[in-house]
This record gives sequence, structure tokens and C-alpha cells, in this order.
Amino acid sequence: MAIEKVRKRDGRLEDFDQKKITVAIHRALVALGKKNGKLSRKISNEVVRILEKKFEIPSVEDIQNVVVEVLKKEGLEDVAREYEIYRKKKAELRELRKKFGLDAEPKLTVNALEVLRERYLLKDENGNIIETPAQMFSRVAKAIAEVDRKFGEDPEKTYEEFFKTMSRLEFLPNSPTLFNAGTPMGQLSACFVIPVEDSLDSIFRAVHQTALIEQTGGGVGFSFSKLRPKGDVVKSTKGIASGPVSFMRVFDTATDVIKAGGKRRGAMMAVLSVDHPDVEEFIAAKSNPNFLTNFNLSVAVTDKFMRAVLTDGWHELINPRTGNVVRRVRARKIWKMIIKNAWKTGDPGLVFIDEVNRKNPTPSLGRIEATNPCGEVPLLPYESCNLGSVNLSRMVENGEINWEKLEKTVELGVHFLDNVIDANRYPIPEIEQMTKANRKIGLGVMGWAECLIKMSIPYDSKKAIRLGEKVMRFISETARRKSAELGEKRGSFPNFELSIWAKKYSAMRNATVTAIAPTGSISIIAGCSSSIEPLFAIAFIRRVLGGKTLLEINPLFEKIAKERKFYSGELLQKIARTGSIQNLREIPADIREIFKTALDISPEWHIRMQAAFQKHTDNAVSKTVNLPADATEKDVEKCFMLAWKLKCKGITVYRYGSKPQQVLYFAEDLRYLTADSEYAGGCITGTCPFPG
Repeated sequence: MAIEKVRKRDGRLEDFDQKKITVAIHRALVALGKKNGKLSRKISNEVVRILEKKFEIPSVEDIQNVVVEVLKKEGLEDVAREYEIYRKKKAELRELRKKFGLDAEPKLTVNALEVLRERYLLKDENGNIIETPAQMFSRVAKAIAEVDRKFGEDPEKTYEEFFKTMSRLEFLPNSPTLFNAGTPMGQLSACFVIPVEDSLDSIFRAVHQTALIEQTGGGVGFSFSKLRPKGDVVKSTKGIASGPVSFMRVFDTATDVIKAGGKRRGAMMAVLSVDHPDVEEFIAAKSNPNFLTNFNLSVAVTDKFMRAVLTDGWHELINPRTGNVVRRVRARKIWKMIIKNAWKTGDPGLVFIDEVNRKNPTPSLGRIEATNPCGEVPLLPYESCNLGSVNLSRMVENGEINWEKLEKTVELGVHFLDNVIDANRYPIPEIEQMTKANRKIGLGVMGWAECLIKMSIPYDSKKAIRLGEKVMRFISETARRKSAELGEKRGSFPNFELSIWAKKYSAMRNATVTAIAPTGSISIIAGCSSSIEPLFAIAFIRRVLGGKTLLEINPLFEKIAKERKFYSGELLQKIARTGSIQNLREIPADIREIFKTALDISPEWHIRMQAAFQKHTDNAVSKTVNLPADATEKDVEKCFMLAWKLKCKGITVYRYGSKPQQVLYFAEDLRYLTADSEYAGGCITGTCPFPG
């Protein structure tokens, strides 16, 4: 007798659909590199035949048991194991949600749970996990909310709000806060800048301080612009200086040893002024892929230099020790070197240092010369910054942004990040002093791609750019208002009277309130796209931690495909070859329009989106412009020039395949697009940190 109904785990009955069985089997086959659509249908038919003999109304568990039975009978033990692994992880997720109050939406994905288990959840001395995701959120919420007590506020109420917004995946703080809040380590910041002065004492003090920071999971940025150039005299020893690039090797080696406390690999940003005599050596430093592997590189270019590029003018290289002009070169010579190496290796990027300092909130304290490792937070020496991101995909209801919900989430985020400054245990006294003097925080966003999809807006459209500006203006104004409110209640940051805010406000708690970080790992946890990046793929193979592989599909696409009746295992297989749906005419045109991936979108739209968010962001916007393998040096030049003209604070491009190691790649046989466990979008090199 034909089966008409199936019993769900909660006891409800729903219509039996053999297609679901076929697709599940097909996904297991694809994950192991087997792509026989006929085989999945054959196995599915046999499963149904057995079910009809055994059951009138089978349960979900009954169906899954029979699938495993038939796979083994067909000699597909490896596929049966893959199916069982996925089934087991889903069961574990259900138990966790039920036990710890996460049984309703949102649901953690399988890969989110893997990432949490591997790197975030606390472990005992034997490496055994001793907390669940809900307990992690509780630990973090409790530690950060406790700060309220010192201001005479109710930490219990705040704890409840912090816990809810994190467990609903509406807001998440940066990774070190999730790692360390409520633990003896207690270091909660993601971003630091350490000064490097022109002496051995300063250089090796900076190496030591970097090691202390990276041991706690933080990343560090430096300006090497004050170091005397290669070949310059060293009076104390009568020797010859080796230059900034040689000393960068010392930092790189130290970071190799530290490996950022075992939680995530070391991450550093080296910035060198375009005026420095060694700038050409710096630009070409990573042409050897095995050199400075823990560094991102950026050249700090001035408006004067950029104008000289446009007019083919001369550019002066100046010895920072003496202030004297060492030589004059054509600006375009330096420019072409930057373009060539960025095209070839992804490094260097650019920091538009004059634009950074035009927006410096405390100009009287000094000129900003460096940024954190991913470029979204320009900082003064010894400053740190605490980051967190609002999940914009959770702010859309019925195709519209819920502005009231967004406002509340932003206010909670500012409150949370301000508390982090006081809850933090700082790695060195200088950082604590400078951080508390300016109290910089950086609230950003993730899930922007899904937000647009839910509103049926193509990423590469003027409508998306306008909405990006509107959303970030709203976030910025709300965050600034909340910071002013906290300033009235708790007191302004100590350098308030020296800041640009003193003329506009009577009080302000934080010198900066917004920054667009790349998110990365926290996007995996939240189950959304990274930062303001487009989707990187619609369907692909994920190499999860432990060496297993899973076929992943964007849940919004999967939902629409099922509703519109064009979903199938064979279609997923086609999509997973490239990650894109643009050449698949069986998918409706309106769906193809809103589900474009990073490489489907022209570089200009990437940069215009970055500029739209930068317009209303205190700090900076970290975004990678991903270029196809056949992009030219001219394409890179257009990106860099447009970013300067649109007043971005920095720009990074990455041409697919320009580094030997990536975290997103096509298999050698071009069968399926494959991503590593913690890739969520943006930078696809193996040298990027896991930020956010």
C-alpha cells in the first residue's frame, strides 16, 4: 500500500514526499564525490518499497534507518557512514536546543556546532568539552553584564537581555570575548596596535608585547614607517641598518611559535608609509609565498601621492630618521609596483591614511598610522578595540527591516561592548591605560547578503547601495545616541574634551562606536554571510573539522527552490560545481538576480557597497574585493582608484588562485567548489585570520 503520511519527531503527521529521501541520499553521495543521480533514485525506490511493506505511517527515524540499511545492502558503506554522521549531528543539535532553551528558531547549523566545539566551548584539562553553546552564551552574558553592578545598575536584567540576543544569534561579540569572558584568561579584545620606534629596545619590546597579545587570541597591527631605511647609518655601533622588512621577519617568526594561544593562528598587519625609502622592498615582500606568512601588508598612501599618480608627477622618499629627501621617483612607478604585486599575491592593500586622519576622533592625541590586522579599526599606539556584529538577516520580517528590533539590538550591542572595556583583563598596562582613555568600540554587521535576499534586492543594484547607506546611518545614529546616554550616566571617556565630540555633545562614552569587521567565525556560528560581503556560493562542499565533508546549500535558496518547485538533488550537484546559479536557465531569472555570488558581481559594486557603509562608520570597513582568476592588473588599478575617489579608508583585492593556499577552492578535477570549515566569505587566502 502506498505511503501517504509520515510521522514527524514531534508527533505531527505530514504528507509523505519521496523526493526528500532522494535528495538526502544524493547529498550524501555528492559529499563523497559520487555524482550518480540514477543511483540515488534507485536507492530511494528501494527504500520506499521496504517502507511500504513494513509501515502504514513510518516515522522520520524509520525512514532514516531503512536508508542506512539499503545503502549498506548496495555496498555503499562509506555513503551510509556519511549519512549516519550527518544524522547523528542533527540529533545532537536537537538535544542541545531542547535541553538549553534553544529549541525554537534560530537553529545552529552542523558546521556551527563543529566550530563551537573545536574552538569556542570550554574544555577541561583533558580536552573534554564542559559546556554547551547555550552555556557559552550564558557564561559570556553573565561576565559582561556584571559590569553594570559598579554603576548601580541591575546586572540580572542585563544578563537576560545579553543572553537572549546572543542565543537568538541577533548579535555576537568578537571571538576573544566568546573564548575568554568568564574565564581566568579574561582578555576580550580582538584588535590592537603596538608602536614600533626606531630602536632595538622598542622593536623587541613590541615583539614581546605582541606575543602576550597573541597568546590570548588577539591580532596586532604596526606601522614600521619610523624605522630607518636599509643601508642607513647606526651611530651607536658604526653599523648599517637592515631596514623595516628585515625586522618584520622577527615578528613573523615569533607569531609562528605563539599561534595565538592555540585558539586561532596569529594575525598581524604591517603598514609602511608610501614616503619611506624602503617602500619598494615592502611592496614586493610577499612575492615569495613563504615569506611573512602571518602578515597582511598595506601601504599608507597619501592624497598627495594619489594626485601625483594621476598627473604622472614625482614622489619624494624621505628618511624618517633625518627627515631628508633620499630620492625622487615617479609616483606611477611605485603605483605600478603596488598594482602588480596586489594582482600577483593579494598583498599589499592600501590604507588611505589622510582619509583615516580626517576622521580621527582624537586628532590632538596624535596622527593614526596603523590599523588592526583586517584594516577595519585604525588605532593610535597601544589602543585596542572591542568588536561585535548585528546579524542583519535576523532584522528582516515579512520582506521589510524591523527598525524597532534593529534599534534595540544596536543599543544592546553598544551597552555590551562598553561593558567589555571594563570587564577586560588587559595583556599590558599601556593598553589598559590607552583603551580606557578613549573607550573605542566597533559595532558592525553581518548577514547583509541574506538581508537583501529576504527583501528581494539584488546586491549589485542602486537600491542595495541606498539601503546600505540607510541601514548604516540608522545604526550609527542609534549607537552614537546610546553612547551619549551612557556618557551621561557613567561618565564620558577621559579624553572626551580633547575629541571632536566635545563641541557637539555634553557627554560621550566612546570615541568611536562603529566598525565593519569581516566577522568570519562568528558568521559561521550565526549561520549567515560574512560582514557586508555577498554570498560566496549557493551550494558547495564544506570540509568540516575532523576531515569530514558535507554538502551545504544556502538555506534561503533551498527554501525558495522548494516553494517554487525547482529543487532537486541533480540541481544541487550542478550548483556545487561552481557555487553559482547564473548559467542555470532552469532556475527562474528573478531568483538568479538576487542570488549572485561574490564572483558574479563586478568589482565596482563591491567597492560602491563598501563606500556606502563607510560613509556612516566611525572606524573603517574591512572588505575584500574578490576577483576572478582572469582579472587583469588594470582591473586591480580600477578598484584601488575608485576606492580612493569614493573615500574608503582602505582597500584589499584578491584574485582567485594568486596564492598557493586558499580556504575556498575548486577541486583539481573541477568537480565541486570546496570551502574549509571556517570560511564564511570575504578573503579567501590561507593567510587571513579568523576575525570578528
